[in-house]
Amino acid sequence: MRPHRKPGAAKAVAALAAGVLALSLTACGGDGDGGDSGDTGGDTSKATVQLPKLDGQKLEVAAVWTGPEQENFTKVLDEFEKRTGATVSFVPTGNNTSTFLGTKIEGGQPPDVAFLPQVGVLHQFAEKGWIKPLGSAAEEQLKKNFSKGWVDLGAYKGKQYGVYVKAANKSLVWYNTQAFEAAGITDPPGTWDEFVQTAQTLSDAGSPAVSIGGADGWTLTDWFENVYLSQAGPEKYDQLAKHEIKWTDPSVKEALTTLADLWGKDELIAGGRKGALGTEFPKSVVQTFSGDTPAAMVFEGDFVTANINADTKAKVGTDAKMFPFPAVGSDSPVVSAGDAAVALKDSKGAQALLTFLASTDAAEIWTAQGGVITPNNKMDMKSYKDGVTREIAKALLAAGDDFRFDMSDQAPAAFGGTQGIGEWKGLQDFLRDPKNVAGVQRKLEADAAKAYGNG
Repeated sequence: MRPHRKPGAAKAVAALAAGVLALSLTACGGDGDGGDSGDTGGDTSKATVQLPKLDGQKLEVAAVWTGPEQENFTKVLDEFEKRTGATVSFVPTGNNTSTFLGTKIEGGQPPDVAFLPQVGVLHQFAEKGWIKPLGSAAEEQLKKNFSKGWVDLGAYKGKQYGVYVKAANKSLVWYNTQAFEAAGITDPPGTWDEFVQTAQTLSDAGSPAVSIGGADGWTLTDWFENVYLSQAGPEKYDQLAKHEIKWTDPSVKEALTTLADLWGKDELIAGGRKGALGTEFPKSVVQTFSGDTPAAMVFEGDFVTANINADTKAKVGTDAKMFPFPAVGSDSPVVSAGDAAVALKDSKGAQALLTFLASTDAAEIWTAQGGVITPNNKMDMKSYKDGVTREIAKALLAAGDDFRFDMSDQAPAAFGGTQGIGEWKGLQDFLRDPKNVAGVQRKLEADAAKAYGNG
């Protein structure tokens, strides 16, 4: 279930955005202040959580991550293997996580543990009985190390199913400092109008202004959600997330029209709209920080640093800095997201892994790799690989339970979480033709009504 939204949420969002802006200007110290990595290296004397012996047992874990993100998570699994004697294999799900897992479950071969990137999918799986409630040890670690808002996101109808061990601040714009310097830009934009003007200045100076990973529809939903939250406000955001208002609502028209300020100017997009639609998320990051004519800016969450670190020579905090998503309304938006670990098998091994993932031990190993933040609020913050990521994490935790979760991730998978259909496809169509606001609204509403079951 979603966390309770208090009246002070808008102020918390503004404060969080201000904190992120401050760190982008003053705390970009690179990787030199990483502190203790937190990696116990198999020395169980440092363990804060006790795990059972699982010698000879084989576990399978499924998640969407590939490349650097998968490699970083593998370090956590390595430690679990050392402590328990189990053997754990990782299986990438592809972007259609719910379809991949549904096929495995119906075929009688589910993985032991899976990471669900959508709250809506967690609810659907719990309703079907596809996921198992947390055991007492896992739930103890969860409630000890996470705030109520993050605990509640992994619950459904009074039972605890998921552990949101990986979070994201999806309201950041990363920029190539050399491109900004070459164009004579000294201050990052704070408003949407300033952002579009900055993009024009960069383009005029010879840099592809904005890199967009439009081949992955989820990146486009993040663009929309940030504009919508800032412009329409938290109350409307919550209503649209629940489909209590329609996608034909004037507030959606206003947000799409605002997006068209950027998406409708082909010269401001790296490769133009056609190029963006053929660019996957990892490439959108790489082409911002490498190549002969890199793009100047790329929008996405804190996890961008994993691709910067692994796939480019750019140094976070020096060559690559960031600023909060620009304010369209009175405040910059802050959209959070996360991945919930759930058990698909009722086994000792699956519960042991969930217990470990909910612990500070696992959190400190994972965050030491870079490119990830966690809502675990009891871990040692010095574990973060670089100061920029650490400050992003601190700002996210400072918001407490006053945050807005990714809208598309709250929707049924058929609308908000499946490649080639629903919101992902609708916004790809809009990027292809930003003038067709009304047509895209009608299609989005028809797809949403069908997926939510009220059409």
